[in-house]
Amino acid sequence: MLTEFFGASTLEAILLTLKLAFITSGLLLLIALPLAWFLANWQSKAKPLVMSILALPLVLPPTVLGFYLLIAFSPQSALGQGWQSLTGSNLVFSFEGLVLGSVIYSLPFALQPLYSGFSQLDNRYLDVAKTLGFSAFEAFIKIVLPLSKAPIVVALGLSFAHTIGEFGVVLMIGGNIPGETQVLSIALYEQVEALEYNSAHNLALALLIFSFVMLAALYRFNGITQSDEAR
Repeated sequence: MLTEFFGASTLEAILLTLKLAFITSGLLLLIALPLAWFLANWQSKAKPLVMSILALPLVLPPTVLGFYLLIAFSPQSALGQGWQSLTGSNLVFSFEGLVLGSVIYSLPFALQPLYSGFSQLDNRYLDVAKTLGFSAFEAFIKIVLPLSKAPIVVALGLSFAHTIGEFGVVLMIGGNIPGETQVLSIALYEQVEALEYNSAHNLALALLIFSFVMLAALYRFNGITQSDEAR
């Protein structure tokens, strides 16, 4: 049924995009949780500079970020050469390159909700945990994370949805290789260029519905969580 509606090549792009989104959002959660906690508790004159650097993907044109990532991932760069020596393959125009680029591009979408949630956390909970003999790691796992489930879910949802809709960055560093780097947004662009408007409409409508449902679910979850905390 899905193959008839989207087409075999588009269905392959859908599965590849979902794989990319799941891996990226999972990696981002592992990276953003400790990073956001550190930033929320860090007091330094350099903090605004660091926060600005981490938030750059929010305002940079995707092609600009994609261009510099393309240079960084190329076989002539230290990163590209190191990857090639370890794996025997190029980082650029590969699925692994897409994952790394997506993690960098979507980092602010995972970091900002977590940073905001951690900044608003009542420090009295941590003071009580300290008097009970909790280590800093135990307090983070047993106190901070359970109290921050809403920011965590929002961070996961936003990074997942943002990865689904990536275009400029993935096109620059991954190209358009079916089954390897051709994600949904590139498949849609290719259909429009080929004047396959019926196929493009089906895919665009599916992406529109997905984005709306995802955002509505996140707003709904956030509203329920805030209501429960206010009681």
